[in-house]
Amino acid sequence: MPEQTRLEMLTQFLETNPNDAFARYGLAMEYARLGNDAAALEQFGKLLQIHPDYSNGYFMAAQTLAKNSRTEEAKKMLQNGIEAAKRTGNKHALSEMSGMLEELANSN
Repeated sequence: MPEQTRLEMLTQFLETNPNDAFARYGLAMEYARLGNDAAALEQFGKLLQIHPDYSNGYFMAAQTLAKNSRTEEAKKMLQNGIEAAKRTGNKHALSEMSGMLEELANSN
């Protein structure tokens, strides 16, 4: 499927279903895949504002921030994500985010 079509489909879907977490996450991931990190972070922000327990959103937003040398923001995103993972009992996300936070802390 062409990239523009994927973006268009997700955008159109979100126009009628703005609170759909999976579509919002998909749009953020598509922007990240295309290298549009600013748009990806904007969508991750919207996702987490509406769905503060969407653990994967924190993890992927933190990865995007870290990739852009925004380490302190990435650490804060991970800390928030760890809290969300604890609230929801998502042990896998908790483990991934804790590991990344430790890596970032040790890289300074």
